[in-house]
Amino acid sequence: MKVAVQVTEVEKEGFFALLGETITCFCAVYIYTGKLVGVNDTCIKLENPAIVYETGSFDSKNWKDAQSLPNNLYLQIGMIEAFGVVK
Repeated sequence: MKVAVQVTEVEKEGFFALLGETITCFCAVYIYTGKLVGVNDTCIKLENPAIVYETGSFDSKNWKDAQSLPNNLYLQIGMIEAFGVVK
């Protein structure tokens, strides 16, 4: 059986649409949050990042346990399972 598939490229979607926003990335092992300031083919760059050890209620304005990291952070896109503006 052959199936016809049409692919449409949409500009300024995904990470590009969120540049300048504080985002949360649910990765293979940890959850990271920070201001998205860079995107390329292999990674993203977060400014003022934190690692989230315990989310608490998603209705809450703050994470239950998020530890600030001392420097900007680069995340490999291949390790990110889901992302977006969560808080």
